Amino acid sequence: MADIDWSRWTPVDRATLVFVLSGDDILLIEKKRGLGGGKVNGPGGKVDPGESVEQCAIRECKEELGIDVSELEQLGEHRFQFVDGYSIHCWVFRTSKWGGEPVETDEAVPLWRRTDAIPYERMWEDDHIWLPLILEGKAFTADWIFEDDTMLDHRLTLLAQAPGAPTE
Repeated sequence: MADIDWSRWTPVDRATLVFVLSGDDILLIEKKRGLGGGKVNGPGGKVDPGESVEQCAIRECKEELGIDVSELEQLGEHRFQFVDGYSIHCWVFRTSKWGGEPVETDEAVPLWRRTDAIPYERMWEDDHIWLPLILEGKAFTADWIFEDDTMLDHRLTLLAQAPGAPTE
């Protein structure tokens, strides 16, 4: 962590993740391609130019699962730095307001799981640290250093309220 000047850190990409909750269940995806292909995660993806992170989150849920989400609650903010130089700034949302039936697309396979049976062994190495916070409604910011799929270091800070998300 000390080797990176986080105050001047600038991401290559900006992205979102969304976790849809229904009672004791969570809607995950098995990602088919791109960063994290083959892993289980929430729907999400890169923010398009001129798009807010909330608009991105809504669009990605529609593209990846065919569902319409609303009343998004932004709880997490990640700064991922990979040793190969790639970096991504990611905002994490949760919601229990959604419509439509999740369907498989060319990007993702929908996976409903009980919140007490989340397949962390199929997810990114950091997910078991922060996803329980999302389920509990706790806000946080986190910095992560990865080499390929391996987490090398991290710093997570709990917040009294959700970190502010940029509008564009």
